[in-house]
Amino acid sequence: MNFGNDSGVNEVKDDRRKEEEHVDERIKENGQATLNENEEKHNIQLISIIGEIEGHENLSSGSKSTKYEHILPQLAAIEDSSQVDGVVFLLNTMGGDVEAGLAIAEMIASLSKPTVSLVLGGSHSIGVPIATSTDYSFIVPTGTMVIHPVRLNGMVIGVAQTFDYFKQIQERITGFVVKHSKISEKRILELMMETKVLTKDVGSILVGEEAVKEGIINEVGGIKEAMKKIHEMIDK
Repeated sequence: MNFGNDSGVNEVKDDRRKEEEHVDERIKENGQATLNENEEKHNIQLISIIGEIEGHENLSSGSKSTKYEHILPQLAAIEDSSQVDGVVFLLNTMGGDVEAGLAIAEMIASLSKPTVSLVLGGSHSIGVPIATSTDYSFIVPTGTMVIHPVRLNGMVIGVAQTFDYFKQIQERITGFVVKHSKISEKRILELMMETKVLTKDVGSILVGEEAVKEGIINEVGGIKEAMKKIHEMIDK
């Protein structure tokens, strides 16, 4: 009997099982996965940005959220890694903290690796600049994007400085979106201030092809198209 061969086989099985458990844990805890079983042998990182984008204050335990303090170090690690060829971002977010969302968007935009975003369900509010921050963007036919002016929760002191601060935040958001998409500043402001779409608010809802026609998103498509695009970009 050759116990040495049996031992080696068992070690391989154990290593494979541990790797599968690690993959499952990453998906469960962080909505991340490494896609490297493709024919092209590309190593692609998949990152999900879902629920509400959490800022400096923790959301309730019952809320689905994306924590920016988790995303930013992950993006830095991706930039530093020679093993990562590209990144795909899956977005289904209601928006959230403006500063945290802009930080994520700026970090994605500064990556040297090819990046693709795919809007599933929706990418609302501060999710709009995140969707446009990648090198190329997709939205599914039923995906939505809600564009509206900056809102703040809680008590607001009605003084000139407060309104100036609102204006500065708004300009940062619109400036980023205009820089990273094909929409003009005039048009995005028109969509933000639309009064006939949202019942109790101002703003616009863009569905699938509408987001593409407005120049915010590059193309209508799903995961198949997003994966095809990232492979093409890596090859180039």
